[in-house]
Amino acid sequence: MAGVVSDGPMRPPTLADLAREAGTSASTASRALSGRGYVSPIVRDRLLEVAERLGYVPNASARTLKQRTSRVVGVAVTELGNQFYASLAAGIEQVLREADYQIVLVSDNSDREQELACARAFLAMRAAGVIITPADREAAALLARSGVGVVEVDRRLAEVPCDAVVIDNELGGRIATTHLLEFGHRRIGLLVANTDWTTDVGRLRGYCAAHAFAGVELDERLIVPIGFHAADTEPRIARLLDEHAPTALFAANNLLAEHAWNVIRDRGLRLPHDISLVGFDDVQWTSMVEPGITVVGQPTLELGRRAAALLLRRIDDPAGELGFECLEPTLIVRGSVAQPYANA
Repeated sequence: MAGVVSDGPMRPPTLADLAREAGTSASTASRALSGRGYVSPIVRDRLLEVAERLGYVPNASARTLKQRTSRVVGVAVTELGNQFYASLAAGIEQVLREADYQIVLVSDNSDREQELACARAFLAMRAAGVIITPADREAAALLARSGVGVVEVDRRLAEVPCDAVVIDNELGGRIATTHLLEFGHRRIGLLVANTDWTTDVGRLRGYCAAHAFAGVELDERLIVPIGFHAADTEPRIARLLDEHAPTALFAANNLLAEHAWNVIRDRGLRLPHDISLVGFDDVQWTSMVEPGITVVGQPTLELGRRAAALLLRRIDDPAGELGFECLEPTLIVRGSVAQPYANA
């Protein structure tokens, strides 16, 4: 190809190379490839054929500098290894891909400094918008002050108002606890993440509300707040069983449910004969063990889709009214709950 071959490595073809090969101007080639502006069908077809033959790829960086934004959306989630966040990101990606946006997906590991670094990286790449499962308030505030549309998903923390999609966490905590109370459990241990996030606060509030509604006195020693990835998670669950003898456990996220299941198994206890268990999030393993684990299911893919739709609306109308959506969780009943010691 004229003008591209050299003694060194082959450089990628440019828009000028493409236009020269097709016998058009660079502006005509640009209109044909972007779909913006008129180009005759014959010329457009010729340019597309040449672009495919040469392996031409548009220079996204140059386009970003010219337009002051890009077709990239930043997505920052708490933990990519957690199936909940992976499903959430999948829902986001489905909607954005259909709208011709690409996502840059990162994990902040619930760390404030990492989350701020992610926000700064998204600003540097002139992201069209950002979707975030916030660990702290500062990242969303930084993005909003910089004029970047932000959607919080799963929880709301931002001091600067922004669009958000969450589930009704208090309802989730209430239906899980009520299910156990209806089976006759009066000593229900709660395993909950030790944060002030709306997710954990809401699930704790629902647990307390279910007790109050049923007229069951709440023993606060049965509530065990546990930090993310705490090294002593399973020993603390074991101590709860030893010292306070709950007949059931409600694990308010999928990681805590997995730890609880491990402790129950390691001790040789039988679900639901010796103890009952309800988890939060319908992740894959909960339906693969025997008996299956009763869980509060979140519409995770739909959470992601709704967040992406709100962001697209914000990109199209930066000054538009703020959007907020609260989706309902559902109880998925399997075999991990029975009456206290019913079959012992």
